[in-house]
Amino acid sequence: MLDFYNIDSLLTEDERAVRDSVRRFVDERVLPIIGKAYVEGRFPKELVPEMAELGVFGANLPEEYGCAGLNNVAYGLIMQELERGDSGVRSFASVQGALAMYPIYAFGSDEQKTKHLPPMAKGEVIGCFGLTEPDYGSNPSGMITMAKEQKDGTWVLNGSKMWITNGSAANIAVVWAKTNGDPSDKSIRGFVVPTNSKGFKAKDQKGKLSLRASDTSELVFQDVELPADAILPKSGGLKSPLMCLTQARYGISWGAIGAAMACFEEAVEYAKNRVMFDRPIGGFQIQQVRIADMLTEIVKAQLVSLHLGRMKDDGTFTPQQVSLAKRNNVSIATDIAREARRLLGANGILAEYSAMRHMANLESVYTYEGTHDVHSLILGQAVTGLNAFK
Repeated sequence: MLDFYNIDSLLTEDERAVRDSVRRFVDERVLPIIGKAYVEGRFPKELVPEMAELGVFGANLPEEYGCAGLNNVAYGLIMQELERGDSGVRSFASVQGALAMYPIYAFGSDEQKTKHLPPMAKGEVIGCFGLTEPDYGSNPSGMITMAKEQKDGTWVLNGSKMWITNGSAANIAVVWAKTNGDPSDKSIRGFVVPTNSKGFKAKDQKGKLSLRASDTSELVFQDVELPADAILPKSGGLKSPLMCLTQARYGISWGAIGAAMACFEEAVEYAKNRVMFDRPIGGFQIQQVRIADMLTEIVKAQLVSLHLGRMKDDGTFTPQQVSLAKRNNVSIATDIAREARRLLGANGILAEYSAMRHMANLESVYTYEGTHDVHSLILGQAVTGLNAFK
């Protein structure tokens, strides 16, 4: 791996060891199979036990719940290496940890944390996160999924959620719903919903041209009866699910670097070996400019996410800073994947190379967890103090 700015020197020995162990896993287990899985449109679920053994699920959550208890930089490096393999593999781990385990940890009762987190860390229980709805993506406060409390304290859940990673594989879903007919976003609460509940259905999204090595589903709730203790007692308002998204976006900022690294390294290797007009194409100026641009953007993205990780560990980061990292790093990774595909010429469209697979995946990453444009408005508001969302 090219480390042009000696960023390894900024990492601790433990952080490097975590990264290297996941890197070996990706090289030995993910890369040999991911192209075929992508073409077949299936998530390679056979990797889940090995990922759990590596401790990648909820890696930055406390050890008392069976998690690795790593700092946020080490967690970010895990996401980087997983997405160097494929966005679908990183998405699985990201949803499991940041969007299913984290809300249970942050908003759940002691009993909920003790019950759910250890088996989730082991990969024995898979989780998903239900916030986005068919008509309410970038405007989650408009959700219409409703949970009504009954006289005996139980709940009845009705509604639907869309674009749910891990949805068809999940054993439990962390679902966000408005409560008791209150239309305001202040009524939004989180619920732990077993997917074997009567009235719960998960339908796989068909026809995807991106994130093909990932399960994406629609969740439908029709009079799903939930016990009183299904609610996450510390959740309340839209702030709660947005806190979860901040955790996921942080990991995405690192994951996008991994995809960019994979494309860059493939492009460099190809440029050195592909002969055209009696010399390697890497010796032509236009390809060297491409390579120089890729390298520059990767180094900048690495420094952004590393510093963000240090601030996150210190407790001094802001959600707006996470928005900047997600917005920038996914954007440059998308550009790098496209340029790498072009450098590879016709070979770039083949599944045996990674550039076009990453390029297609990153188009989804560019949109999910807050679209590029939404993050632009978040940053604009942070700088000007003026709200452009209304």
